[in-house]
Amino acid sequence: MYPADLVKPMREDLTSIGFEELHTVEDVEQAMEKKGTTLVVVNSVCGCAAANARPGARMSLQNSKKPDNLVTVFAGVDKEATDKARDLMVPFPPSSPSMALFKDGELVHMLERHHIEGRPADMIAENLIGAYNEFC
Repeated sequence: MYPADLVKPMREDLTSIGFEELHTVEDVEQAMEKKGTTLVVVNSVCGCAAANARPGARMSLQNSKKPDNLVTVFAGVDKEATDKARDLMVPFPPSSPSMALFKDGELVHMLERHHIEGRPADMIAENLIGAYNEFC
């Protein structure tokens, strides 16, 4: 587990733009019961989360079509919530950071760490925007 003070600014990167933090299994279950589209970001302390994933998520929300619900779990901090979110992303193996778009609780688009690491934030945003335009 990472210290709360260490991850606070990393959490705020997403919560400051409207993401809801999910801390428990129940939080994840309730979020996934919502109708419409839900973007789940598995946040992380790694450099690719800071340089690529969180900025890419932020940039993607400038699109006219965007998810109805924005939620995040933090790998290495909210273990049970993260495990539950990852269970919903099967058949994709657990990775962080990662991003998944759900429509009415069904996984419709996935970005794994290998899609994020080493790619610029604008490329990640473009990928997400393509999914928003198709599913939102």
